[in-house]
Amino acid sequence: MAEQGQFEVDTLLDMPAPGQTRTGRAVALARLLHQDCTHLLDLYRVRESLSSDHTPAGDRIVSLSPSSPDLGLEEQVQLLYSALRMCLGLLECLIQREDEEMEGELEGDYEQARKTVRDRLGHLLHSTKVLLETEEDVTPDHECTEEVDGVVGSFRAKMWTYRVLLELTHWADSASQTLHVLHREREGTDEI
Repeated sequence: MAEQGQFEVDTLLDMPAPGQTRTGRAVALARLLHQDCTHLLDLYRVRESLSSDHTPAGDRIVSLSPSSPDLGLEEQVQLLYSALRMCLGLLECLIQREDEEMEGELEGDYEQARKTVRDRLGHLLHSTKVLLETEEDVTPDHECTEEVDGVVGSFRAKMWTYRVLLELTHWADSASQTLHVLHREREGTDEI
């Protein structure tokens, strides 16, 4: 029965709104995800009293092969898909950590925004998978480990969370741009 329910959700995700193409739907989802990620990041900054111009030190958490002029658009979308899977894994770790640390105290706008980002990112992954016509799994691509994710309850953990939210925002923006180029190439128009 659960498989049938998932099939119905997957089928609905595959069907764009009337007058909208699959690539147009993916672009629209990416744009919404970017707005949601920006909102979540802003809520976290307020909650933790972080300045908007503060950028934590360190390399990107999600790093892929650098873009090359020789890289085709389909390959760029495939790399983007991999990055989004890693972001989903990081977000799942972030949620797990915050839920354990806060023990049910986390609620309100921040928790709702976090859920919205997770759901929208899952939908974008599914839509991108459909565009790529791949059978690759949509599951998160990250293991939660102390070594990678920092120490629970410390300043390092706070900065790790901040960096994850920055990564989500960065890759959502990258998805919006890359999928828009794919849409323009496939549909011959900028209109979504």
